[in-house]
Parts: sequence; structure tokens; C-alpha cells
Amino acid sequence: MPDTNLSSAAEHGLEHIEHKPDWRENIGANDSTNPTIGEMIETRLSRRAALLGIAGAGAAATLADQLLNSAAAVAQPAGPSSLTFTELAHQLSQNDAVAEGYETQVLIRWGDPMLPGAPAFNPNSVTAEAQAKQFGYNCDYIDFFPLPLGSNGSDHGLLAVNHEYTNTNLIWAGLGSGSQARTRTSAAQVAAELEAHGMSIVEVRKTNGRWGYVADSRYNRRVTMTTPMAISGPAAGNDRLKTSADPTGTRVLGTLNNCAGGNTPWGTVLTAEENFNQYFGGDRAKTPHKATFDRYTVAGSANTYNWAAHQDRFNIEKEPNEPFRFGWVVEYDPYDPASVPVKRTALGRFKHEGCHHAIDRSGRVVIYSGDDERFDYVYKFVTARAWNPNDRAANRDLLDDGTLYVAKFNDNGTMNWLPLVHGEGPLTAANGFANQADVLIETRRAADLVGATKMDRPEDVEPNKVNGRVYVMLTNNGNRRAEQVDRVNPRANNTQGHVIEMIPPGAGTREVDHAAPEGRWEIFLMAGKPGIDPGARYHRATSANGWLSCPDNCAFDSKGRIWIATDGAPTAAGVADGVYGADTSGPGRALTRLFYQAPIGAEVCGPLVLNDDRTMFIAIQHPGETSGSTFENPSTRWPDFENGTPPRPSVIALVKKDGGVIGS
Repeated sequence: MPDTNLSSAAEHGLEHIEHKPDWRENIGANDSTNPTIGEMIETRLSRRAALLGIAGAGAAATLADQLLNSAAAVAQPAGPSSLTFTELAHQLSQNDAVAEGYETQVLIRWGDPMLPGAPAFNPNSVTAEAQAKQFGYNCDYIDFFPLPLGSNGSDHGLLAVNHEYTNTNLIWAGLGSGSQARTRTSAAQVAAELEAHGMSIVEVRKTNGRWGYVADSRYNRRVTMTTPMAISGPAAGNDRLKTSADPTGTRVLGTLNNCAGGNTPWGTVLTAEENFNQYFGGDRAKTPHKATFDRYTVAGSANTYNWAAHQDRFNIEKEPNEPFRFGWVVEYDPYDPASVPVKRTALGRFKHEGCHHAIDRSGRVVIYSGDDERFDYVYKFVTARAWNPNDRAANRDLLDDGTLYVAKFNDNGTMNWLPLVHGEGPLTAANGFANQADVLIETRRAADLVGATKMDRPEDVEPNKVNGRVYVMLTNNGNRRAEQVDRVNPRANNTQGHVIEMIPPGAGTREVDHAAPEGRWEIFLMAGKPGIDPGARYHRATSANGWLSCPDNCAFDSKGRIWIATDGAPTAAGVADGVYGADTSGPGRALTRLFYQAPIGAEVCGPLVLNDDRTMFIAIQHPGETSGSTFENPSTRWPDFENGTPPRPSVIALVKKDGGVIGS
């Protein structure tokens, strides 16, 4: 997931940590006057503190009134937490680490052969032809689809993995370090980058306690930037989606910057296109779409790749409509390698961070998503009809018909879901929306006009099936100024992030109304180091190693416990990114405990706990992404640690050595 311009690395003695290039900073292009989530949070917390009689500036409590409020944590083996593993100590190392009694198993690495005829990984020969048949780069979202279709096993299935972007300085020699390496790629290297993006679908199996992948499986597939795809839903065929290569506006080559994702109840993959803006070059002012490109930061200073120099489709002066064909949610069938992926435009166009589903009490499918940029929004999509559990084919186009909503958080702890429907409120021709396609193509502007709440980089937005609540990872927002928040707000310049619970009507019962137009919200935790970062709030028993920085992704086990992966902790807090577990209810609610930490330069993505709770899959993205790190001299050579081999983004399995349940 994209990083941000957080507090300087030098403040933490980490001069080697790189400030990410412009496209990953998500500076924010939202200049609307809508209220920010910071204003909502602090007003709410201040009222609760007054009612509860809590002393101390900025002190507050969660629903369970058990948050630790910027004070030294009390170290305990487990305290009231149901998670009883021995916690790691915070580190920053060339290698990764997992809690005592557990092991890491490297399942598949960038460049590992997947398809017939794929060559073995050769770090000195990364070509488009090879990469099209090998596991892609910078893995992110992970999902598991049991084999056979319809089963519920946890030892054999298909792993679907996103490949978000490429670190060219760690792929090829001679390009130098940092973001400048992306501007030096040749035409052949750009062609290889296109094949390194997208997704991999690979058959995996656990045998005698160890995970491995099936290199010759008939299910294995690469979905890349050259894979033909369909465009469906209300925006399909719109004039702004038509190009010289596709005058119909219904076909497109590829998917890119696939960050988080999700699945459907009928067993298909949903992959989210996030920072698509960074791949396009040219002058916005020389196109008919400057205002829209400004709101989505397309091209200009956000461009850090050299694709436009070698392929006209990425030059907005030559193909001004091509960017409108990205920023969508893509659906495809992992069980059918010949299936055509489909971009579902009804779910809106923005920098999608994930697209996780819940089933409403009516049987309708609700898809939650965040727009990962400072001051942007949280969304949900509700299908027009219920899904059919008895006829998989009947759900084929279910995501083409429904209503997209954006969230407004109120300072009294309630929230409203505002429909983004053409003709309703300000979404009319008078404001430039001629039809529903215009609303969806310019989802951000539509959300601005209806009055959505500005958020601090909403990343994963994921329902917890056990308690019915929906958890929003708000990674950080160092650009929130003091004048944008209440005077008692401890989170102006929010470099550490926080986690919010959205509570639909009926949460905690079998009648959860995820489609309801209203709900409630609560703070689950506010990240940062207690005693150092103003406003950090956790359970009072959180240990000196249990605090976290920059929550990014999350997952839930069968007990409803949350597992939080972070992105940005090295720069923001001087510790490695990692995975933290916590109860979501009971006496251990919000008592986070450190379970895993990544190698230097890497973030942890796509945590996934399988149904039997005995395996956690995680993606290790951009290992070695630090200042000055190059192919020739990387800051780590994880996971191979072989001379001449650069760091390799990989999917790993975390398992207990005795085969037991994760967390115990």
C-alpha cells in the first residue's frame, strides 16, 4: 500500500529510510469544504471524556472504555488478551521475525515459474516474455479459494495475489536508486513492467505441515497489463472510455496498481485498482479533462514511471481518455483460467483500497471500499437484488446493478450513507453530471458535492463476520493542519493513523443490516507510541512492544479477532512494519500484540487467516525499498540472501510449529 510523507526518518535515526516518490505520498487532491474525520473524532472523544469523567488532555475511551491514553504501557505476558503467543520485540533488521513457536514458510517469490514454458528466475534477465509466465512483483492482496470449488478446506486451493507496482531500481542494474530509476527504463524494461503488474493465480497445497505451490497446475494464471478485459455497468461505452484502440469503450487491456481486493460469495476475485494516476505522462492542460485529472492527480508531478515515453496509450496528450479506463474494481473467476476479467463500473472510480463484501439480512451483497488518499472517502455499494447461493451463474452480473454510497460521519457517533445517484441532490446536469456514468467516472467530485466526510487515508475497509462491525484502517494524514481540527484534537498532523469501527444496525445479531442508510461509529484505537505520539490510545494493558504505527490492512480469524498489518512504521516510528493481533470484544478489546515483523524496507500486505485458523498468509512487498538501495547494493537480499540476487517480494505462510491454531 502506498506510503506517505510522514515525520522525517532522521528524527528516528533512520536516515536510510526513503521518502517515497510523489505518487506514493497521496498528498491529497480534495479541496472541498467537507468536514474531516479528525473534526468528527475529536468532538466525539471530547464529549465522551466529559461524560465519563476521564482526566487528562485529549483523554478518551472506546466503547469498552479500555484504551490506553498516551501513557507508558504496562508490559504483561498476555494480560486479558485471548492471544497468548509470546510477543516479539520491535526491530528493524535485514531479516524478518515471527513470534516464538511459529515459523515462516516462503511459499512463492517474484520470478518463480508458474506457467508452462516459464524459465527459472534469473535476476540478470528480467524480460517481458519471462515475467508473463512467472510470479509478478510487489505482491499485495491475498485470497484463498478452496479446491474443489464448493468445498471449505484449508489445505488445498487457489491463491489469488495482487501485484501492485515495480521497484525498477531493485529489478535491473544500472538504473540507480529511488524514484528516479523509474524514469530511466527502456522500452524493453517497460514491457517487462507491464507483465510484472496485475495478479497471479496459483494452486497451493499443504503437505506434512508445509505449504508449496503446484508449478504445472492447469489453474495457474497471470493477469497482467496486456490481458484483454471487458468493461461493464453504467459507464461502459461512455464517450470518455473510448480510445483509438477501443472505439466502443467496452474493452481494455489490463489492470494496474492492484492494491488490496476482496471476493464474492459466489467465489470470484475482486481486485482493486488504486494509484493508476502515476503511470500516465503528458500535460494535463493540453487535454479536455484537466479538472478531472487534477482531482485524480493524473500525470504531472504524480508521474514517476516512464511508460508514456514508450507506449502512446499512457501519454494523455495522445490518448486523453485512457486514464478513465482505470481506477475500477475488476472481477474474474479464479477457477476458470480462460475467463475474461470484467471492470465493474457501478462500484465507482477512485483509488480503491480493497473491496470486501458482507451479506445484508435481505441477501443483497454489500461491497465496502476506501479511497486511499488524504482527505478522501469511505464507500459502500449495495446490489439491487439478492445473490443466489444455488446458482453461481445467476450472480455473474450482479455487481452491475446497485447503488453506490459514500460515508458521512457525525460528531454524535452516528453516520449516514449518502447515495451517489444521478438526479438526486446536486448530482445533476447543472453540475456536470449528464447521467449515472458521469457520476461513477467522477466519483470523487460527486462525493465532494453530497458532503461526505474527509478521511485520513482510508485503506482497508473490512467487515468482521463475527460481530457484524466494519473496520476502517486510516493509515495517516500528516497534512491535516491545526486549523482543520477542533482545538482539543490531539491528531492534527496525524502521522500515526487510527482504526474506526462502523456499526450497522443489528451488528452482533444475525440480522445485520449492512444496506441500511445509517449506522454508528466508534474509535477502536489510535496508533502511535504511547508517551511519544500525542493521542495514542490503546487498551491499558498494551505492552511496550504492542503499540503500532500506520495501520494499513486487516484480517479476521474465526473468533473475530483482528490482525492488523502496517505500512510506514519505519519512517513514522523507527520500527519495522508488521502484523499485530487483538481481540475486538471482551476484556482484551484493542489490546494489540506484536506477532510478526518484516525485513527492512518492506511493508506487510494482504493478511489472510484460513478457515481452520492454522495458517496466516501475508505478502511481503518492496523489501529493500530504502534510500540508496539499488540492484547492485540492496539494503537486504531477503528472502534468498544470495550474492547477486536482489530482494524478492514474496508470499509467506506463518504457521505454528506444532500445527496448532494461530495466536494461541
